[in-house]
Amino acid sequence: MTDPRIVRGRVSGATPWEEGLGSALAVAVGDQVHVAGCSAWVDGRIEHEGDPFAQTLTAVGNGLAALAEYGLTAADVFRTRLYVTHVRDAEEVGRAHRQLFAAVRPVTTLVVVTGLVDPRMMVQVELDAHRAGLARTLEAP
Repeated sequence: MTDPRIVRGRVSGATPWEEGLGSALAVAVGDQVHVAGCSAWVDGRIEHEGDPFAQTLTAVGNGLAALAEYGLTAADVFRTRLYVTHVRDAEEVGRAHRQLFAAVRPVTTLVVVTGLVDPRMMVQVELDAHRAGLARTLEAP
């Protein structure tokens, strides 16, 4: 995976789709950071094909890595969105989410979708996080 990097409050460089979409992986807005849909995309390939639990752990890990660029952690996450490609995977996706966020208990939405941009992807995860005073730290030289 290309190392994420902060550019003008945005983290980019994680997936090949960003350039084509004209998007970033994460954007800071005031004291919040919004992380776009993360998948099990690692080093140019989809990891854990066929395993929704492992794909969720990896997807959330990718999102948390983007938050780490701003100095944020799972404890700062207040909302997650989980997109799964089959309802049968909801329990395993939920189990992985619970493993990572049981202490935090963010507001969470789980949606079953027809498909994702790569058919090997079983789950995509969005994260929203907040830390009071974050905007001031990003404005500092």
